[in-house]
Amino acid sequence: MKNLFLSAAIVLGGLTSFASTTPITNSIVKVISVADDYTEIKLEELPAPIVEALKKAYPDAVITKAYKNEKSEYKLDVTVGDKVGNLFANADGTWIKK
Repeated sequence: MKNLFLSAAIVLGGLTSFASTTPITNSIVKVISVADDYTEIKLEELPAPIVEALKKAYPDAVITKAYKNEKSEYKLDVTVGDKVGNLFANADGTWIKK
């Protein structure tokens, strides 16, 4: 009987040592950086197809600022009435969704 209690104590003691392991924490950090990399340009430097496409799509629009990146994509800060927004276009006047 003594051996039965001793073996039961050893088995239960062994099980508790497995239960006391330290929890493993996984920390995943996702970093998303949106790099526009647009540099401001003068309004006179905008290609004519972009200006024509803007006049066709938004006749009352006024370009306040223009930017260009290394892919020759243009970002336009545009005001239409009391609304302000951004438009993106290629050098040939094709609109880009971003």
